[in-house]
Amino acid sequence: MATPDLNNLVALLTVARERSFTRAAAQLGVSQSSLSRTVTALETKLGMLLLHRTTRSVAPTEAGQRLLDSVAPKLEEIELELQAVAELREKPVGTVRISATDYTANTYVWPKIQPLLRDHPELHIELINDYGLADIVAQRIDIGVRLGDQVEKDMIAVRIGPDETLAIVASPDYLARAPAPKKPQELTQHNCINLRLPTRDALLPWELQKGKRRIEVKVSGQLVFNNSYQMLDAALKGFGLAYVPRTLAEPQVKAGRLRWVLEDWFPTFAGVHAYYPSRRQSSLAVRWVIAALRASD
Repeated sequence: MATPDLNNLVALLTVARERSFTRAAAQLGVSQSSLSRTVTALETKLGMLLLHRTTRSVAPTEAGQRLLDSVAPKLEEIELELQAVAELREKPVGTVRISATDYTANTYVWPKIQPLLRDHPELHIELINDYGLADIVAQRIDIGVRLGDQVEKDMIAVRIGPDETLAIVASPDYLARAPAPKKPQELTQHNCINLRLPTRDALLPWELQKGKRRIEVKVSGQLVFNNSYQMLDAALKGFGLAYVPRTLAEPQVKAGRLRWVLEDWFPTFAGVHAYYPSRRQSSLAVRWVIAALRASD
């Protein structure tokens, strides 16, 4: 036996609830004759009478009532879910998953989404600290946050921060024991604090630039982290040289707790961008989060 059409079940439910073809037809926006044919077609398909009809009233038969008792709650549940989905286009509800490094999350994401969360308690944020350059589509992440040159070409990307300069720093105590290198090649003679990239299972090479000349130096040392703040803390405690965002280290340099090393070789990269797969597939919540990230301080 063929499965009844969902619209036919909705028609039957509406007639039974209203106890009138006239009122049910008005509610569904169809003619009374068309509604009657729909219910008759359903009865024919099932091979049994579902409604008792008289000139004065309409009531379910025993078979009709049994069908309504089992189907009506499910139809109402579907209707509620459809309404919930429709609300996604009207207000920012649901969960938005964001992938970012610890530094970009703390600097460019977390400060800007706090007002949005306060104004919209139905919105939920999952902020994932990640240096692995995650495939946001495969991992079902809504928004990625990376430097501009790390964003895949098929993504929609919007700038949310200025160009980023990376810097090498060390504590005065460390530099008293190991004089600062005068050229990049001398970094290999120092105890350098490394950052591991999970996706590549490799250490981040220190990319340096002076004018148009750009080089990569693979350094080594006692410590490897996957967190910029731990790297900075290790440098503050005199464990070696650290390669971190300049704006992260700058307050410590101004306070005299750290010093710049090879400052004329600090590279600058395209600013931090938020990116996502498609405007057409993005929920209102994602679009509101993107707008918040783009907003000026």
